[in-house]
Amino acid sequence: MYKIGVDIGGTKCAVVIGEIIGSDVRFIEKSFFDTIKDGGCESTLLKIEQEIGKLTKDANLKFNGIESIGISCGGPLDNKAGIILSPPNLPGWDEVKICERFWDKYKIKSILENDANACAVAEWKFGAGKDKNLTNVIFLTFGTGFGAGLILDGKLYSGTNGMAGEIGHIRAAETGPSGYGKAGSFEGFCSGGGIAQLGNATAKILAEAAKSGDATAIEIYKMSGKYLGFALSILIDLLNPEMIIIGSIYARCEDLLRESCEKIIKREALEYSRKVCEVVPAVLGDDIGLYAALAL
Repeated sequence: MYKIGVDIGGTKCAVVIGEIIGSDVRFIEKSFFDTIKDGGCESTLLKIEQEIGKLTKDANLKFNGIESIGISCGGPLDNKAGIILSPPNLPGWDEVKICERFWDKYKIKSILENDANACAVAEWKFGAGKDKNLTNVIFLTFGTGFGAGLILDGKLYSGTNGMAGEIGHIRAAETGPSGYGKAGSFEGFCSGGGIAQLGNATAKILAEAAKSGDATAIEIYKMSGKYLGFALSILIDLLNPEMIIIGSIYARCEDLLRESCEKIIKREALEYSRKVCEVVPAVLGDDIGLYAALAL
């Protein structure tokens, strides 16, 4: 049976049709588009539905040949009820009953999950943790937002109502860049938007400048790496994982972040826990959202 995956982000969205065969994923059809700002939620949902229709037609599939729809979206959300609950990176997406909407339209079961949780499953099963028999894995988004997906004792842990892992909301400093609606939060220091606030330019421009030797840009990434180290130290001490996988900006800019991050981990985290935890970049690249949605 084939699956549909929908990845809803603050910047871009993706729709994919695919199948999972053992520890491998096969994409059959996929589509990317920018999240629609003008018209907000409803316009984007209509575009998603348009793409689902187009891709199923291109793949010559009927909806009764689709097993399920996996929806990956930034939190907060209620994964059990299938409701998106006003994510800070998706203004206007308030109390969106997306699973009910898709059921009414397609009569296919839909599964909604926080993007960090979905990516955790994807990287654990198909990415950096593939075929390694790991049971305690943390995945960290490091892009538009900063949140943790938790694999504990071999199962996804999402908390009482899907809100576990929101480390980006923790205040790391009294003052600093704002993320997740809180100045000085870990998301403020460890996200594309936070890095942009520190340098008055996009994270990509600052990374290019840093890699070209710009001293100010280098210091900004060192600062981000330092606060990333504090966040990882908390997770290492609290959850004792075997592996922490970090996506997006970290995967692209590991050379700018790792040294300052590791200095803090070595200073702050318990030695016994630190020594059994490997910190690695995500390996699924720009398609991680597609893997994540299908993995659900």
